[in-house]
Amino acid sequence: MAAELVEAMNMVKSFRVSDLQTLLASMGRSKSGLKQDLVGRALRLVQTEYSPELLKNVRQLYESRFPKASGWLAARRPEGVPVAYSSLSSSPTGTQGTDYLNGIPKLSSPPAAEVKLVSLPFYQTLETLLPPTELIAQNSEKLQDSQCVFELTQSQVDQVRNSTELRPGMKAIQVVLRICYTDSIGVQEDQYPPNIAVKVNQSYCHVPGYYPSNKPGVEPRRPCRPVNITPWLHLSTATNRVTVTWGNFGKRYSVAVYLVRVFTSAELFSQLKHCSVESAERCRERIQDKLRFDPESEIATTGLRVSLICPLVKMRIGVPCRVLTCAHLQCFDAIFFLQMNEKKPTWTCPVCDKQAPFELLTIDGLASEILKETHEDIEEIEYLTDGSWRPIRDEKERDRERERSNTPDYPVVDICVPEVNGHSPAHSSTSQTGKSGAGSTAGGAGGGVVVDLTLDSEEEEEGGGAGGDSDDTEDSQDSPAPKRGRYDYDKDLVTAY
Repeated sequence: MAAELVEAMNMVKSFRVSDLQTLLASMGRSKSGLKQDLVGRALRLVQTEYSPELLKNVRQLYESRFPKASGWLAARRPEGVPVAYSSLSSSPTGTQGTDYLNGIPKLSSPPAAEVKLVSLPFYQTLETLLPPTELIAQNSEKLQDSQCVFELTQSQVDQVRNSTELRPGMKAIQVVLRICYTDSIGVQEDQYPPNIAVKVNQSYCHVPGYYPSNKPGVEPRRPCRPVNITPWLHLSTATNRVTVTWGNFGKRYSVAVYLVRVFTSAELFSQLKHCSVESAERCRERIQDKLRFDPESEIATTGLRVSLICPLVKMRIGVPCRVLTCAHLQCFDAIFFLQMNEKKPTWTCPVCDKQAPFELLTIDGLASEILKETHEDIEEIEYLTDGSWRPIRDEKERDRERERSNTPDYPVVDICVPEVNGHSPAHSSTSQTGKSGAGSTAGGAGGGVVVDLTLDSEEEEEGGGAGGDSDDTEDSQDSPAPKRGRYDYDKDLVTAY
């Protein structure tokens, strides 16, 4: 009884704030305050209200934080102590070579072999050359060097040598180095430590650099992906030595070496096209479910517009692709999506920014049919409640059609054609200056007609009558010439072509 009480108190002392709050809330105690207040409150709770239920809660919280604690303690428990839990009240001098913290043994890091790295779509693991091994700091310096060694078998050497080249200098079968956080809970993504440098057999190999950021105030981000160390290896059964230089800033990292097969974006697209295509009938059912009338909703959705332009490249979609876990029906181009993730692996949906792993990608069969049936000018469609669809015309095109339908048809009048409006060119070109003959001749030669636009109807009639009377013509010749302005041309004459 006393040993279990001391054990529970030592477990409580190692709890985090969230663990303390969970424990106090489960026992009906206040969970507000600083950490030292929460620790004191939890210790008093264990001392005054010790019960099997309370001990069970304490152990569950402790195991959730240290899942390997039981195995570590069982391996080092003194004789006569039950297998489930050992007594933590031993004196620090009772066990040699063990560090103590808050009266309990300081848990050693879980075995690095327990670390599991996430699978990558562009890499297929063939063999494990070096299981995940933790990088151990040798001193208190911020910059540390950690070494690991491994050997290739003759079969592995042959696989690398006989593999095809994806591009000059890059084999399809590679030996890669992967680094991640040392954590046995869940799968770990690739994560580089600060100030990383990798040396293989005394030669530094290339580590992916930082991506420049287009946004102001945002630091560049380094893509964490497997490091290809194949060009610097001894392609024989000789020992290969890898030295990793890393920054020791409190976080724990593990390193592993794998023999992998590298896929291209074209190969992944071929896999996607053969293994993950959603039929058009299933897509229509999805649309009907999404647009089904909900009696509890005040708004009834009768249609849903979807763009045929890829949000990644702002071009018409070639192969429509979606993520099965996304709620939207908007697609993006599968080829461009895979090509972008081959260069910069993010695997996020370009529509809603949620995770879009390769395993959840699917080709939309209905959208593929729509892209084949519609003209390239159609950039948007609308899904209807019955699963059908209709094209949405562009606003500019509809405006042009509306203008064409509303524009009346008027006859075009060519004033250069003879007998326009019942007047001959001779009548139209007659002026008061007595130069009608010359004007008509010039107009006939040059293709133009001289028209006096300043004459009113009465003057025009008088001018027309004067043209047929020889006496009036003689009188007009005796009359003084009209005054000219400051410009050297007839003010009242305009040439129309």
